[in-house]
Amino acid sequence: MANTTVYNATSCQIRFLNFSSPQFPLPKFLSFSSNLSTLSLNSFNLEMGIGKQKNKIIVKASKSDEVDISLSPRVNSLKPSKTVVISDQATALVEAGVPVIRLAAGEPDFDTPSIIAEAGINAIREGYTRYTPNAGTLELRQAICNKLKVENGISYTPDQIVVTNGAKQSITQAVLAVCSSGDEVIIPAPFWVSYPEMARLADATPVILPTSISDNFLLDPKLLESIITEKSRLLILCSPSNPTGSVYPKKLLEEIAQIVAKYPRLLVLSDEIYEHIIYAPATHTSFASLPGMWDRTLTVNGFSKAFAMTGWRLGYLAGPKHFVAACGKIQSQFTSGASSIAQKAAVAALGLGYAGGEAVSTMVKAFRERRDFLVKSFGEMDGVKISEPQGAFYLFIDFSSYYGREAEGFGIIKDSDSLCRYLLDKGQVAVVPGGAFGDDTCIRISYAASLTTLQAAVQRIKKALTHLTSHALL
Repeated sequence: MANTTVYNATSCQIRFLNFSSPQFPLPKFLSFSSNLSTLSLNSFNLEMGIGKQKNKIIVKASKSDEVDISLSPRVNSLKPSKTVVISDQATALVEAGVPVIRLAAGEPDFDTPSIIAEAGINAIREGYTRYTPNAGTLELRQAICNKLKVENGISYTPDQIVVTNGAKQSITQAVLAVCSSGDEVIIPAPFWVSYPEMARLADATPVILPTSISDNFLLDPKLLESIITEKSRLLILCSPSNPTGSVYPKKLLEEIAQIVAKYPRLLVLSDEIYEHIIYAPATHTSFASLPGMWDRTLTVNGFSKAFAMTGWRLGYLAGPKHFVAACGKIQSQFTSGASSIAQKAAVAALGLGYAGGEAVSTMVKAFRERRDFLVKSFGEMDGVKISEPQGAFYLFIDFSSYYGREAEGFGIIKDSDSLCRYLLDKGQVAVVPGGAFGDDTCIRISYAASLTTLQAAVQRIKKALTHLTSHALL
Protein backbone atom coordinates (compact mmCIF):
# COMPACT_ATOMS: atom_id res chain seq x y z
CA MET A 1 0.00 0.00 0.00
CA ALA A 2 1.46 3.37 -0.99
CA ASN A 3 0.53 7.03 -0.64
CA THR A 4 1.62 9.13 -3.64
CA THR A 5 2.14 12.88 -3.64
CA VAL A 6 2.98 14.84 -6.78
CA TYR A 7 4.75 18.19 -6.54
CA ASN A 8 5.31 20.70 -9.33
CA ALA A 9 8.28 22.94 -8.74
CA THR A 10 8.35 26.31 -10.50
CA SER A 11 12.13 26.13 -10.45
CA CYS A 12 14.56 23.28 -9.95
CA GLN A 13 14.69 24.04 -6.23
CA ILE A 14 12.96 21.49 -4.00
CA ARG A 15 12.76 22.19 -0.29
CA PHE A 16 12.25 19.59 2.43
CA LEU A 17 11.22 20.49 5.96
CA ASN A 18 11.79 18.03 8.82
CA PHE A 19 11.75 15.21 6.29
CA SER A 20 14.26 12.77 7.76
CA SER A 21 13.30 10.64 10.72
CA PRO A 22 14.35 7.27 12.18
CA GLN A 23 11.26 5.69 10.66
CA PHE A 24 11.77 7.31 7.25
CA PRO A 25 15.53 7.79 6.69
CA LEU A 26 16.53 9.81 3.64
CA PRO A 27 18.27 8.03 0.77
CA LYS A 28 22.04 8.17 0.85
CA PHE A 29 22.21 10.16 -2.39
CA LEU A 30 20.48 13.09 -0.67
CA SER A 31 22.54 15.14 1.77
CA PHE A 32 20.91 17.76 4.02
CA SER A 33 22.06 20.17 6.66
CA SER A 34 19.95 20.93 9.73
CA ASN A 35 16.15 20.67 9.17
CA LEU A 36 16.05 22.61 5.90
CA SER A 37 17.68 21.46 2.71
CA THR A 38 17.53 22.23 -1.00
CA LEU A 39 18.03 19.87 -3.89
CA SER A 40 18.57 20.91 -7.49
CA LEU A 41 17.67 18.43 -10.24
CA ASN A 42 15.25 17.92 -13.11
CA SER A 43 12.89 15.38 -11.61
CA PHE A 44 12.96 12.30 -9.48
CA ASN A 45 10.82 9.71 -7.72
CA LEU A 46 11.42 9.19 -4.04
CA GLU A 47 9.99 6.16 -2.29
CA MET A 48 10.58 5.28 1.32
CA GLY A 49 8.83 3.54 4.12
CA ILE A 50 8.76 0.64 6.49
CA GLY A 51 7.08 -2.65 5.76
CA LYS A 52 3.92 -2.40 3.69
CA GLN A 53 3.38 1.32 4.30
CA LYS A 54 5.06 3.29 1.55
CA ASN A 55 5.20 7.02 0.89
CA LYS A 56 6.03 7.97 -2.67
CA ILE A 57 6.91 11.50 -3.73
CA ILE A 58 7.08 12.50 -7.36
CA VAL A 59 8.65 15.85 -8.07
CA LYS A 60 8.30 17.41 -11.51
CA ALA A 61 10.43 20.43 -12.19
CA SER A 62 9.35 23.15 -14.63
CA LYS A 63 11.47 25.62 -16.53
CA SER A 64 13.20 27.98 -14.16
CA ASP A 65 12.21 31.08 -16.19
CA GLU A 66 8.44 30.46 -16.03
CA VAL A 67 6.49 32.86 -13.80
CA ASP A 68 3.67 31.44 -11.71
CA ILE A 69 0.68 33.56 -12.76
CA SER A 70 -1.91 31.68 -10.72
CA LEU A 71 -4.35 33.72 -8.61
CA SER A 72 -6.05 33.07 -5.33
CA PRO A 73 -9.10 30.79 -5.76
CA ARG A 74 -11.05 33.26 -3.64
CA VAL A 75 -10.25 36.09 -6.03
CA ASN A 76 -10.98 33.88 -9.03
CA SER A 77 -14.46 33.26 -7.63
CA LEU A 78 -15.29 36.98 -7.78
CA LYS A 79 -17.13 38.59 -10.67
CA PRO A 80 -16.21 42.10 -11.81
CA SER A 81 -18.82 44.75 -11.08
CA LYS A 82 -21.12 44.94 -14.11
CA THR A 83 -22.01 48.56 -13.38
CA VAL A 84 -18.35 49.54 -13.32
CA VAL A 85 -17.61 47.60 -16.51
CA ILE A 86 -20.48 49.19 -18.44
CA SER A 87 -19.80 52.66 -17.06
CA ASP A 88 -16.14 52.40 -18.08
CA GLN A 89 -17.13 51.11 -21.51
CA ALA A 90 -19.58 53.98 -22.02
CA THR A 91 -16.98 56.51 -20.87
CA ALA A 92 -14.44 55.10 -23.32
CA LEU A 93 -16.97 55.42 -26.16
CA VAL A 94 -17.70 59.05 -25.23
CA GLU A 95 -13.98 59.82 -25.12
CA ALA A 96 -13.71 58.26 -28.59
CA GLY A 97 -16.34 60.65 -29.88
CA VAL A 98 -19.41 58.36 -29.74
CA PRO A 99 -22.40 60.31 -28.33
CA VAL A 100 -23.42 57.71 -25.74
CA ILE A 101 -25.94 58.69 -23.06
CA ARG A 102 -24.65 57.23 -19.81
CA LEU A 103 -27.38 55.96 -17.48
CA ALA A 104 -25.41 53.12 -15.88
CA ALA A 105 -23.54 54.62 -12.94
CA GLY A 106 -25.13 55.25 -9.57
CA GLU A 107 -23.82 58.77 -9.24
CA PRO A 108 -25.74 62.04 -8.76
CA ASP A 109 -25.20 64.50 -11.59
CA PHE A 110 -25.19 67.44 -9.18
CA ASP A 111 -22.08 69.16 -7.89
CA THR A 112 -21.21 68.80 -4.22
CA PRO A 113 -23.03 71.63 -2.37
CA SER A 114 -20.76 74.67 -2.14
CA ILE A 115 -20.70 74.79 1.66
CA ILE A 116 -19.35 71.24 1.75
CA ALA A 117 -16.81 71.92 -1.00
CA GLU A 118 -15.57 75.04 0.75
CA ALA A 119 -15.03 73.08 3.96
CA GLY A 120 -12.80 70.70 2.06
CA ILE A 121 -10.91 73.53 0.36
CA ASN A 122 -10.39 75.28 3.69
CA ALA A 123 -9.06 72.04 5.20
CA ILE A 124 -6.36 71.99 2.53
CA ARG A 125 -5.53 75.67 2.97
CA GLU A 126 -5.31 75.28 6.74
CA GLY A 127 -2.95 72.32 6.45
CA TYR A 128 -5.45 69.72 7.63
CA THR A 129 -3.78 67.15 5.38
CA ARG A 130 -2.29 64.58 7.70
CA TYR A 131 -3.37 61.14 8.86
CA THR A 132 -6.44 60.96 11.06
CA PRO A 133 -7.27 58.33 13.68
CA ASN A 134 -8.04 54.98 12.08
CA ALA A 135 -11.73 55.08 13.01
CA GLY A 136 -12.16 58.69 11.92
CA THR A 137 -11.84 62.06 13.61
CA LEU A 138 -13.63 62.47 16.90
CA GLU A 139 -15.33 65.58 15.50
CA LEU A 140 -16.91 63.62 12.65
CA ARG A 141 -17.83 60.58 14.72
CA GLN A 142 -19.58 62.82 17.25
CA ALA A 143 -21.47 64.52 14.40
CA ILE A 144 -22.50 61.09 13.05
CA CYS A 145 -23.73 60.03 16.49
CA ASN A 146 -25.84 63.18 16.70
CA LYS A 147 -27.26 62.60 13.20
CA LEU A 148 -28.20 58.98 13.97
CA LYS A 149 -29.87 60.01 17.24
CA VAL A 150 -31.87 62.92 15.80
CA GLU A 151 -32.77 61.54 12.36
CA ASN A 152 -32.83 57.78 12.89
CA GLY A 153 -33.71 57.32 16.55
CA ILE A 154 -30.66 55.16 17.32
CA SER A 155 -28.02 55.98 19.93
CA TYR A 156 -24.30 55.38 19.58
CA THR A 157 -21.08 56.63 21.13
CA PRO A 158 -18.04 57.61 19.01
CA ASP A 159 -16.31 54.29 19.76
CA GLN A 160 -19.25 52.55 18.07
CA ILE A 161 -18.59 54.34 14.76
CA VAL A 162 -15.91 53.66 12.16
CA VAL A 163 -15.47 56.06 9.25
CA THR A 164 -14.38 54.40 6.01
CA ASN A 165 -13.26 55.17 2.46
CA GLY A 166 -16.79 54.96 1.08
CA ALA A 167 -19.76 52.92 2.29
CA LYS A 168 -18.60 49.99 0.14
CA GLN A 169 -15.60 49.56 2.44
CA SER A 170 -17.89 49.60 5.47
CA ILE A 171 -19.97 46.77 4.04
CA THR A 172 -16.98 44.71 2.97
CA GLN A 173 -15.31 45.02 6.36
CA ALA A 174 -18.54 44.14 8.15
CA VAL A 175 -18.97 40.97 6.11
CA LEU A 176 -15.33 40.00 6.64
CA ALA A 177 -15.59 40.69 10.37
CA VAL A 178 -18.65 38.57 11.15
CA CYS A 179 -18.65 35.77 8.56
CA SER A 180 -16.66 32.55 8.76
CA SER A 181 -15.99 29.96 6.09
CA GLY A 182 -19.23 28.16 5.26
CA ASP A 183 -21.52 30.81 6.73
CA GLU A 184 -24.51 31.94 4.69
CA VAL A 185 -25.34 35.52 3.78
CA ILE A 186 -28.99 36.04 2.88
CA ILE A 187 -29.43 38.59 0.10
CA PRO A 188 -32.86 39.59 -1.27
CA ALA A 189 -32.89 39.90 -5.06
CA PRO A 190 -32.71 42.21 -6.92
CA PHE A 191 -29.54 43.15 -5.06
CA TRP A 192 -26.65 45.56 -5.40
CA VAL A 193 -24.09 43.79 -7.57
CA SER A 194 -21.37 43.78 -4.89
CA TYR A 195 -23.23 42.00 -2.07
CA PRO A 196 -22.74 38.39 -3.29
CA GLU A 197 -19.11 39.04 -4.18
CA MET A 198 -18.43 40.48 -0.73
CA ALA A 199 -19.83 37.28 0.78
CA ARG A 200 -17.59 35.18 -1.46
CA LEU A 201 -14.59 37.29 -0.52
CA ALA A 202 -15.28 36.33 3.11
CA ASP A 203 -15.48 32.65 2.05
CA ALA A 204 -19.19 32.72 2.89
CA THR A 205 -22.04 31.52 0.69
CA PRO A 206 -24.52 34.04 -0.74
CA VAL A 207 -28.09 32.75 -0.46
CA ILE A 208 -30.35 34.64 -2.83
CA LEU A 209 -33.92 35.36 -1.73
CA PRO A 210 -36.06 36.17 -4.79
CA THR A 211 -38.73 38.87 -4.76
CA SER A 212 -41.35 39.87 -7.32
CA ILE A 213 -42.08 43.06 -9.22
CA SER A 214 -45.73 42.53 -8.29
CA ASP A 215 -44.68 42.89 -4.63
CA ASN A 216 -42.58 45.96 -5.40
CA PHE A 217 -39.47 43.81 -4.98
CA LEU A 218 -40.01 43.56 -1.21
CA LEU A 219 -39.12 40.28 0.48
CA ASP A 220 -41.75 37.88 1.79
CA PRO A 221 -41.11 37.26 5.53
CA LYS A 222 -42.41 33.69 5.27
CA LEU A 223 -39.99 32.93 2.45
CA LEU A 224 -37.20 34.51 4.48
CA GLU A 225 -37.86 32.25 7.43
CA SER A 226 -38.04 29.18 5.21
CA ILE A 227 -34.42 29.59 4.06
CA ILE A 228 -32.81 30.39 7.42
CA THR A 229 -30.50 27.60 8.60
CA GLU A 230 -27.95 27.11 11.35
CA LYS A 231 -25.38 28.48 8.89
CA SER A 232 -27.26 31.76 8.36
CA ARG A 233 -25.05 34.53 9.69
CA LEU A 234 -26.05 37.76 7.96
CA LEU A 235 -29.14 39.23 6.31
CA ILE A 236 -28.45 42.23 4.08
CA LEU A 237 -31.21 44.81 3.67
CA CYS A 238 -31.00 47.88 1.43
CA SER A 239 -33.73 50.49 1.78
CA PRO A 240 -34.22 52.57 -0.29
CA SER A 241 -33.00 49.91 -2.66
CA ASN A 242 -30.37 49.83 -5.33
CA PRO A 243 -31.41 48.75 -7.99
CA THR A 244 -35.20 48.91 -7.53
CA GLY A 245 -35.86 52.08 -5.55
CA SER A 246 -38.16 50.09 -3.27
CA VAL A 247 -38.57 51.31 0.31
CA TYR A 248 -39.35 48.89 3.12
CA PRO A 249 -42.35 50.10 5.15
CA LYS A 250 -41.94 50.02 8.93
CA LYS A 251 -44.59 47.33 9.36
CA LEU A 252 -42.75 44.94 7.03
CA LEU A 253 -39.44 45.65 8.77
CA GLU A 254 -41.10 44.81 12.10
CA GLU A 255 -42.22 41.47 10.69
CA ILE A 256 -38.67 40.79 9.52
CA ALA A 257 -37.33 41.78 12.96
CA GLN A 258 -39.63 39.28 14.66
CA ILE A 259 -38.19 36.52 12.49
CA VAL A 260 -34.58 37.63 13.03
CA ALA A 261 -35.16 37.64 16.80
CA LYS A 262 -35.77 33.87 16.72
CA TYR A 263 -32.25 33.16 15.52
CA PRO A 264 -29.52 34.37 17.92
CA ARG A 265 -26.72 33.86 15.40
CA LEU A 266 -28.36 35.90 12.64
CA LEU A 267 -27.19 39.51 12.25
CA VAL A 268 -28.54 42.22 9.95
CA LEU A 269 -26.55 44.61 7.80
CA SER A 270 -28.76 47.59 6.99
CA ASP A 271 -27.48 49.55 3.99
CA GLU A 272 -29.09 53.00 4.32
CA ILE A 273 -26.95 54.99 1.88
CA TYR A 274 -30.03 56.28 -0.01
CA GLU A 275 -32.10 57.18 3.08
CA HIS A 276 -32.48 60.88 2.20
CA ILE A 277 -33.40 60.25 -1.45
CA ILE A 278 -36.96 59.23 -0.74
CA TYR A 279 -40.32 60.32 -2.12
CA ALA A 280 -43.31 61.06 0.08
CA PRO A 281 -45.43 59.43 1.31
CA ALA A 282 -42.65 56.82 1.72
CA THR A 283 -40.60 57.20 4.90
CA HIS A 284 -37.31 55.69 6.02
CA THR A 285 -36.97 53.43 9.05
CA SER A 286 -33.58 52.36 10.40
CA PHE A 287 -33.62 48.66 11.21
CA ALA A 288 -31.54 49.18 14.37
CA SER A 289 -34.32 51.39 15.78
CA LEU A 290 -36.74 48.46 15.97
CA PRO A 291 -37.23 46.70 19.33
CA GLY A 292 -34.47 44.22 20.07
CA MET A 293 -32.53 44.91 16.86
CA TRP A 294 -29.85 47.37 18.04
CA ASP A 295 -27.58 44.59 19.36
CA ARG A 296 -27.62 42.65 16.11
CA THR A 297 -27.67 45.38 13.45
CA LEU A 298 -24.73 46.89 11.57
CA THR A 299 -25.92 50.17 10.03
CA VAL A 300 -24.05 51.46 6.98
CA ASN A 301 -24.41 54.95 5.57
CA GLY A 302 -22.30 57.61 3.90
CA PHE A 303 -22.12 60.87 2.03
CA SER A 304 -21.86 59.87 -1.64
CA LYS A 305 -25.49 59.80 -2.71
CA ALA A 306 -27.49 62.35 -0.73
CA PHE A 307 -24.72 64.96 -0.64
CA ALA A 308 -23.38 64.30 -4.16
CA MET A 309 -19.97 63.42 -2.74
CA THR A 310 -19.13 60.25 -4.69
CA GLY A 311 -15.55 61.30 -5.39
CA TRP A 312 -14.87 62.26 -1.78
CA ARG A 313 -15.04 58.55 -0.83
CA LEU A 314 -16.51 58.62 2.65
CA GLY A 315 -18.88 56.27 4.45
CA TYR A 316 -19.39 54.93 7.94
CA LEU A 317 -20.58 51.97 9.95
CA ALA A 318 -22.41 52.08 13.28
CA GLY A 319 -23.03 49.14 15.55
CA PRO A 320 -22.18 47.37 18.80
CA LYS A 321 -18.60 48.12 19.86
CA HIS A 322 -17.49 44.49 19.56
CA PHE A 323 -18.32 44.36 15.85
CA VAL A 324 -17.19 47.90 15.05
CA ALA A 325 -13.83 47.29 16.72
CA ALA A 326 -13.36 44.20 14.55
CA CYS A 327 -14.09 46.27 11.43
CA GLY A 328 -11.63 48.88 12.66
CA LYS A 329 -8.98 46.19 13.08
CA ILE A 330 -9.38 45.17 9.44
CA GLN A 331 -9.22 48.80 8.34
CA SER A 332 -6.05 49.41 10.36
CA GLN A 333 -4.27 46.76 8.30
CA PHE A 334 -5.96 47.63 5.05
CA THR A 335 -6.33 51.35 4.32
CA SER A 336 -6.07 53.05 7.72
CA GLY A 337 -8.16 56.18 8.23
CA ALA A 338 -10.17 57.97 5.57
CA SER A 339 -9.15 61.27 3.98
CA SER A 340 -8.72 64.10 6.46
CA ILE A 341 -10.05 66.56 3.88
CA ALA A 342 -13.16 64.52 3.13
CA GLN A 343 -13.88 64.20 6.84
CA LYS A 344 -13.85 67.97 7.30
CA ALA A 345 -16.25 68.25 4.37
CA ALA A 346 -18.49 65.58 5.92
CA VAL A 347 -18.79 67.57 9.14
CA ALA A 348 -20.04 70.47 7.04
CA ALA A 349 -22.50 68.17 5.26
CA LEU A 350 -24.00 67.01 8.54
CA GLY A 351 -24.28 70.65 9.56
CA LEU A 352 -26.66 71.49 6.68
CA GLY A 353 -29.69 70.59 8.79
CA TYR A 354 -32.14 67.76 9.16
CA ALA A 355 -31.87 65.29 6.25
CA GLY A 356 -29.37 67.57 4.52
CA GLY A 357 -31.54 70.66 4.56
CA GLU A 358 -32.46 72.63 1.46
CA ALA A 359 -29.41 71.47 -0.53
CA VAL A 360 -30.52 67.84 -0.42
CA SER A 361 -34.24 68.53 -0.74
CA THR A 362 -33.57 70.45 -3.97
CA MET A 363 -31.81 67.43 -5.45
CA VAL A 364 -34.55 65.07 -4.28
CA LYS A 365 -37.19 67.26 -5.92
CA ALA A 366 -35.32 67.00 -9.23
CA PHE A 367 -34.94 63.22 -8.88
CA ARG A 368 -38.67 62.89 -8.30
CA GLU A 369 -39.49 64.92 -11.41
CA ARG A 370 -37.21 62.68 -13.46
CA ARG A 371 -38.70 59.52 -11.95
CA ASP A 372 -42.21 60.66 -12.80
CA PHE A 373 -41.19 61.37 -16.40
CA LEU A 374 -39.60 57.95 -16.89
CA VAL A 375 -42.47 56.04 -15.24
CA LYS A 376 -44.95 57.80 -17.52
CA SER A 377 -42.82 57.38 -20.65
CA PHE A 378 -42.07 53.69 -20.25
CA GLY A 379 -45.50 52.97 -18.80
CA GLU A 380 -46.98 53.88 -22.19
CA MET A 381 -45.12 51.01 -23.85
CA ASP A 382 -46.81 47.65 -24.41
CA GLY A 383 -45.40 44.71 -22.52
CA VAL A 384 -43.29 46.78 -20.11
CA LYS A 385 -43.75 46.24 -16.36
CA ILE A 386 -42.77 48.89 -13.83
CA SER A 387 -42.65 49.08 -10.05
CA GLU A 388 -42.65 52.79 -9.26
CA PRO A 389 -39.55 53.62 -7.19
CA GLN A 390 -40.17 55.15 -3.76
CA GLY A 391 -36.57 56.21 -3.28
CA ALA A 392 -33.02 56.28 -4.71
CA PHE A 393 -32.59 57.27 -8.39
CA TYR A 394 -33.06 54.02 -10.29
CA LEU A 395 -35.82 52.51 -12.40
CA PHE A 396 -35.79 48.71 -12.59
CA ILE A 397 -37.96 47.89 -15.59
CA ASP A 398 -39.15 44.51 -16.85
CA PHE A 399 -38.39 44.38 -20.59
CA SER A 400 -38.56 40.59 -20.85
CA SER A 401 -41.42 40.81 -23.38
CA TYR A 402 -38.74 41.87 -25.90
CA TYR A 403 -36.68 38.73 -25.36
CA GLY A 404 -36.76 36.42 -28.34
CA ARG A 405 -36.91 39.27 -30.85
CA GLU A 406 -34.22 39.91 -33.39
CA ALA A 407 -32.36 42.96 -34.69
CA GLU A 408 -30.81 43.04 -38.12
CA GLY A 409 -27.05 43.10 -37.90
CA PHE A 410 -27.12 42.31 -34.19
CA GLY A 411 -28.90 39.04 -33.62
CA ILE A 412 -31.44 37.75 -31.13
CA ILE A 413 -32.23 39.45 -27.83
CA LYS A 414 -31.96 36.52 -25.46
CA ASP A 415 -31.68 38.15 -22.07
CA SER A 416 -31.03 41.40 -20.21
CA ASP A 417 -27.36 41.33 -21.10
CA SER A 418 -27.95 41.12 -24.85
CA LEU A 419 -30.69 43.75 -24.62
CA CYS A 420 -28.32 46.19 -22.91
CA ARG A 421 -25.59 45.47 -25.45
CA TYR A 422 -28.11 46.15 -28.22
CA LEU A 423 -29.22 49.45 -26.64
CA LEU A 424 -25.60 50.52 -26.32
CA ASP A 425 -24.71 49.42 -29.85
CA LYS A 426 -27.79 50.64 -31.73
CA GLY A 427 -29.36 53.16 -29.37
CA GLN A 428 -26.17 54.56 -27.87
CA VAL A 429 -27.64 54.43 -24.38
CA ALA A 430 -25.74 52.73 -21.55
CA VAL A 431 -27.91 50.91 -18.99
CA VAL A 432 -27.21 47.88 -16.79
CA PRO A 433 -28.62 44.36 -17.32
CA GLY A 434 -30.85 43.09 -14.54
CA GLY A 435 -29.03 39.78 -14.52
CA ALA A 436 -26.17 41.53 -12.72
CA PHE A 437 -28.63 42.33 -9.91
CA GLY A 438 -30.16 38.87 -9.74
CA ASP A 439 -33.23 39.45 -11.96
CA ASP A 440 -32.67 38.82 -15.66
CA THR A 441 -36.14 40.05 -16.67
CA CYS A 442 -35.22 43.68 -15.99
CA ILE A 443 -32.73 46.41 -16.80
CA ARG A 444 -31.63 49.22 -14.48
CA ILE A 445 -31.80 52.81 -15.63
CA SER A 446 -30.20 55.50 -13.48
CA TYR A 447 -32.04 58.80 -13.63
CA ALA A 448 -29.14 60.69 -12.09
CA ALA A 449 -29.06 62.79 -15.27
CA SER A 450 -30.79 65.95 -16.44
CA LEU A 451 -34.37 65.77 -17.63
CA THR A 452 -33.25 66.81 -21.10
CA THR A 453 -30.77 63.94 -21.20
CA LEU A 454 -33.42 61.48 -20.02
CA GLN A 455 -35.86 62.68 -22.68
CA ALA A 456 -33.26 62.01 -25.37
CA ALA A 457 -32.48 58.60 -23.85
CA VAL A 458 -36.13 57.54 -23.88
CA GLN A 459 -36.44 58.51 -27.54
CA ARG A 460 -33.34 56.48 -28.41
CA ILE A 461 -34.49 53.43 -26.45
CA LYS A 462 -37.97 53.47 -27.97
CA LYS A 463 -36.55 53.89 -31.47
CA ALA A 464 -34.10 51.01 -30.99
CA LEU A 465 -36.85 48.72 -29.69
CA THR A 466 -39.07 49.43 -32.71
CA HIS A 467 -36.42 47.83 -34.91
CA LEU A 468 -36.77 44.50 -33.13
CA THR A 469 -38.76 41.86 -34.98
CA SER A 470 -40.39 38.72 -33.62
CA HIS A 471 -38.21 35.62 -33.68
CA ALA A 472 -38.46 32.24 -32.02
CA LEU A 473 -36.00 32.19 -29.15
CA LEU A 474 -33.26 29.67 -29.83
